[in-house]
Amino acid sequence: MTEDTARFGYPIVLDLHGVDVLVVGAGPVAARKVAGLAAAGAVVRVIAPDVSAAMDAEVVAGNVATLSRRRYAVADVAGARLVVAATGDEAVDAAVAADATAAGVWVNAADQRGDCSFILPAIARRGPLSIAVSTDGTSPALARRLRDRAGELLTDDVVALAVRLEAERAAIRSAGGSTETVDWASHIDPVVAPPRAENAAEGH
Repeated sequence: MTEDTARFGYPIVLDLHGVDVLVVGAGPVAARKVAGLAAAGAVVRVIAPDVSAAMDAEVVAGNVATLSRRRYAVADVAGARLVVAATGDEAVDAAVAADATAAGVWVNAADQRGDCSFILPAIARRGPLSIAVSTDGTSPALARRLRDRAGELLTDDVVALAVRLEAERAAIRSAGGSTETVDWASHIDPVVAPPRAENAAEGH
């Protein structure tokens, strides 16, 4: 896969509970990937000859199912549903990406957009809510900054609203009703989109 042929822009949310995910590399970047994958319920395998303190912390936290302190081999992609290459060595990461692609496994190579079949957005999470921001790999720093700004929307009131709306939707469905005809905006807008400052009303 080359930079010219890489195309992104179809966001999805994966159910990774119990899914085998291989992470090649054990530096700070790989450790951050492991933390996010484990939080989503993935069963994470890590392979790397050298392990950073950050990755050791993930192991202690129980976020790593198996840690193999050795070099990557092509057979390691077997059984994986997703692969993340984050060794910091472009040649190694490219080789991992090529092996995964050949095996029909989706792969993300950190900071190597052209070797990715999927990219990882910057994510803000609170309770059942998540906001993901992607720049299609052009600027992770910008994605993180926008994620932080967007995350400010996830207040205690908004999280409580999400929980309440889930219960209300369940009650409507259990009563045989349709949730498609409900004016959800009247429930949501007072919490998510409160009136703006006085100058907005004055047209300034």
